[in-house]
Amino acid sequence: MEYRQIGRTDLNVSVLGFGGSSIGGEFGEVDIAEAERAVHAAIDHGINYFDTSPYYGRTLSESRLGEALEGRRDKVVLATKCGRYDVDSFAFSAARIERSIDESLIRLRTDYVDLLQLHDIEFGDKRQIIEETLPAARRIQQAGKARYIGITALPLKIMRDIAEAAPVDAILSYARYNLMVQDLDDILRPLADEQGVGLINASPLHLRILTETGPPDWHLADPEVTAIGRKVAALCRSEGVDIAQLALRFCLDYPHVASTLVGMSKVRHLEANVKAVDFEIDPGLMRKIETLVEPVKNRIWPSGKPENQD
Repeated sequence: MEYRQIGRTDLNVSVLGFGGSSIGGEFGEVDIAEAERAVHAAIDHGINYFDTSPYYGRTLSESRLGEALEGRRDKVVLATKCGRYDVDSFAFSAARIERSIDESLIRLRTDYVDLLQLHDIEFGDKRQIIEETLPAARRIQQAGKARYIGITALPLKIMRDIAEAAPVDAILSYARYNLMVQDLDDILRPLADEQGVGLINASPLHLRILTETGPPDWHLADPEVTAIGRKVAALCRSEGVDIAQLALRFCLDYPHVASTLVGMSKVRHLEANVKAVDFEIDPGLMRKIETLVEPVKNRIWPSGKPENQD
């Protein structure tokens, strides 16, 4: 397993990270015992970066991960989030953020997290995030409950604007660097390079568009994007290639992010993802995929308040 540093922090994380949304049940029912085995197998394979949120499974992900990491906390870099708690429940006040970290620490069975991130800030008020929420997060850091502070969102420009106004240690971007979308490289990477902010990539499978099973019913991508995803899957299948392994390998090859997070609630998922670390992409197949994707490249769905869109 390869490890990279998150920006200027002292956090060295596995390039393949364990995304906690799946064990919270965001993509379907979860066998809790199997999910725990997947966590343990991930650690055995050298994966040390685990990311969760109180939103995933409405606290279930944190609770399940905390139980699975019992006795193994010292082996992992642990990240969680605050600010989003349900589909339409967001709260970025200082009081709620300070209460949120205490609740998360109880569920995670630890005294601190390595990274605390403001979750889906595009649903908040930019001024409040800068003037109230991030200062509250820094107080949490000063209290020793979080070692570093970050932000997450789907739109990229709001994260760039906020990081320019109120420096952060890390930025987690999802669905903005993968086989279908790569605008993270244009919008966030220059800022990250200039300020030494660590970048973390999530949703390398474009929220399951780049899989054999396809996206969940709640996916917000337009029909043309999902149709192209099916064509890419069919092309990979015809070449005897697992689309998910290729899509993940594509992201792991991008050197400007510290880790790429992917959800895995089963040991077989974990083992397939680990295989992607050694997978080699055929350049000819990659050119065919690029041609297929071109009509919808960098097309993303809206998220958050209108004023916070890209």
